[in-house]
Amino acid sequence: MEISKAEITSAATASTTGKPHGAASQELRGAEVLVKALQAEGVKYVWGYPGGAVLHIYDAFYKQDSIQHVLVRHEQAAVHAADGYARATGDVGVALVTSGPGVTNAITGIATAYMDSIPMIIITGQVPTNAIGLDAFQECDTVGITRPIVKHNFLVKDAHDLAETLKKAFHIARSGRPGPVVVDIPKDVSFKKVPYAGYPSSVEMRSYNPVRKGHGGQIRKALQLLLTAKRPYIYTGGGVLLSNASAELRALVDMLGYPCTNTLMGLGAYPASDRKYLGMPGMHGTVEANNAMQNCDVLLAVGARFDDRVIGNPKHFAQNERKIIHVDIDPSSISKRVKVDIPIVGDVKDVLTEMIAMIREGAVKPDASALGAWWETIDGWRKRDCLKYDRGNKDVIKPQFVVETLWNMTKDVDTYITSDVGQHQMWAAQYYRFDEPRRWINSGGLGTMGVGIPYAMGIKLAKPDSEVFCVTGEGSVQMNIQELSTCLQYNTPIKIVSLNNRYLGMVRQWQEVEYEGRYSHSYMDALPNFVKLAEAYGHVGMLIERPQDVEPALREARKLKDRTVFMDFRTDPTENVFPMVQAGKGLTEMLLGSEDL
Repeated sequence: MEISKAEITSAATASTTGKPHGAASQELRGAEVLVKALQAEGVKYVWGYPGGAVLHIYDAFYKQDSIQHVLVRHEQAAVHAADGYARATGDVGVALVTSGPGVTNAITGIATAYMDSIPMIIITGQVPTNAIGLDAFQECDTVGITRPIVKHNFLVKDAHDLAETLKKAFHIARSGRPGPVVVDIPKDVSFKKVPYAGYPSSVEMRSYNPVRKGHGGQIRKALQLLLTAKRPYIYTGGGVLLSNASAELRALVDMLGYPCTNTLMGLGAYPASDRKYLGMPGMHGTVEANNAMQNCDVLLAVGARFDDRVIGNPKHFAQNERKIIHVDIDPSSISKRVKVDIPIVGDVKDVLTEMIAMIREGAVKPDASALGAWWETIDGWRKRDCLKYDRGNKDVIKPQFVVETLWNMTKDVDTYITSDVGQHQMWAAQYYRFDEPRRWINSGGLGTMGVGIPYAMGIKLAKPDSEVFCVTGEGSVQMNIQELSTCLQYNTPIKIVSLNNRYLGMVRQWQEVEYEGRYSHSYMDALPNFVKLAEAYGHVGMLIERPQDVEPALREARKLKDRTVFMDFRTDPTENVFPMVQAGKGLTEMLLGSEDL
């Protein structure tokens, strides 16, 4: 993150400023102050699960009707649903859990959001202040447990501090490099009555002032390098989406005519249908995207962090001489894994806007002949057609075919795709060609199984008129399948596309490649009847076993606009995700198919 824990701790003691929303002081319970704060922040939905330590808060929710509370079936799903909502809308997601096991159940969701820099507030109940540290019923050290996986956390010991603390929490969550913030509220604090004069209209935190504007001199140096490049490449990550900078990125790429790639977290920032887009880079990226990354002479990295799944072995990556420009809001991400030549710390949207203005004003234009030769090289790599698969197979459903069919059917309507984690996630990323930002919602950094259904629920509430599909596998989907009950109660008619290969597919693939086919505990031989299970939850279930039935099944599911539909696609259990870069290997040392094994 862009500040140290010590800095943000001292920032937590800094003052809020500005006139509050509201007139004369009134007496309110802490729980009512909390609700007023959420209303002032424009919160529409809160996902949660009640328990003893948060009953005063739930009572306050009962007395208002501007915020809808969604009762999930497990606290992990509450945080994931709020996370999915935040990813799709750009707003701060809010979850509410009780103390002790409520908090510990939420940990995976908090860590998931932290790894992907998602703006969230997680409100946690705590035992009364006089019982803290005494091993009280349902007590745990929330601040201690969550410290490594949050941008910041607060323990509110005085109800007088609640409004100010919430203002700081929202400010920290959404500004700079976004992230989850935990606000831990003891039961007596939520019950105590305090004077309330309104919610602060602004906040100032002495040691927390993230930089937004990039350094003009650094931007000029970067452009000089970029415009004189012979083999330029633009590498973009989730920071482009978090900054809502897709329009600026598209303008820059189109103005320069340079090749562009989006990471797994950045898909849709630049349209996949455009010729200048080379596909996703990294472990399961395309030949052209990976070769361009390795062989470019100037690399512009925007809102990306050179993580292990993207560049492979850093030593291999460093073998080729290239100049690297890195734009990121978080200075700690720059030169963390790969040494860069021109760092630019600032908000992606602001920096790209300034770059575009400088290019328009300047006389230097890209070297057309060098660029033409570079594109010829790239087109040679493209001819490898590294995403080809057996499209003509009539005996067994190929998982890639399901995703490709779904894309063909929905590419012209507003569609959101969530995924769980594993082979199905990579196939969705490879074969669903995202043209718009924030339409691809998955767990990139932590790689959390079980996020797919909760993500889809959160998005469907935010985007009721859009189509929302959860692409999952029979392993991942069972980790939060109880949320099918939430889908029914809150009328979020999502469509679940389960690519059921009876294996923990990515584990099986690695066991085939790295462990000589010793498939240790990766086969699922006691699966439920998913059709009957979906029906038991009040939804529609479909079993699809033949390739010719894939399109009719998807068409039928889409017609059932007001129903959640679980489609159990029985897919080829031997299919692997290619291309594949093995751990420890270099970016261009790709396996392209089973013949390479």
